[in-house]
Amino acid sequence: QVRLVESGGGLVQPGGSLRLSCAASGLPSNSYAMGWFRQAPGKEREFVGAIRWPNGATYVADSLRGRFTMSRDSAKNTGFLQMNSLKSEDTAIYYCARQPNPITSTIRDRDRYTAWGQGTQVTVSL
Repeated sequence: QVRLVESGGGLVQPGGSLRLSCAASGLPSNSYAMGWFRQAPGKEREFVGAIRWPNGATYVADSLRGRFTMSRDSAKNTGFLQMNSLKSEDTAIYYCARQPNPITSTIRDRDRYTAWGQGTQVTVSL
């Protein structure tokens, strides 16, 4: 059974940085995408970014490019979301998720992700 556990959320001031982690276990194959999504109160869950295994290709939502980046520790099946220059509008619950055997055109498709973590709260405020 695939299990994803996020960590690293918290309260940060505007302009600050946070790094979220997503530890994956129970993976049935080595071909998948680890995606990051976020959901603010009253809004739809939206794509933030993703990183692929095994080739390490990364994808970032256009509106977040330049501030958010993804990386990974392949040996530990752990992905990271580095968030810089945080703004109040980045406040949300952040989720990591897994999409098996992805293709480029499905990376941003929330419905293609079959396993989800519990989420971690990120609050950007003074």
